[in-house]
Amino acid sequence: MATYTPRTITTTRREWAVPANKPYGAAAAEIGKAWAVAERAYREQHDLAKDAFLPDNALVFTPGDDEIVISFTIEAEAA
Repeated sequence: MATYTPRTITTTRREWAVPANKPYGAAAAEIGKAWAVAERAYREQHDLAKDAFLPDNALVFTPGDDEIVISFTIEAEAA
């Protein structure tokens, strides 16, 4: 008889989109603001202290046609 455990995983992606107007791109100040808010949200989500180390891949920066998206993903097993 096979032994297994079925699971359902729910994935949530949190995003902060910063406009990147052509031909100049995204303003560094706006990237910095969104980065700080995203980092704070990541720390809150994972119950990390303000000065705790963040993994290198905690936040992901993805370029779009007219924006830079800062994001992180949360996975949770469904009840």
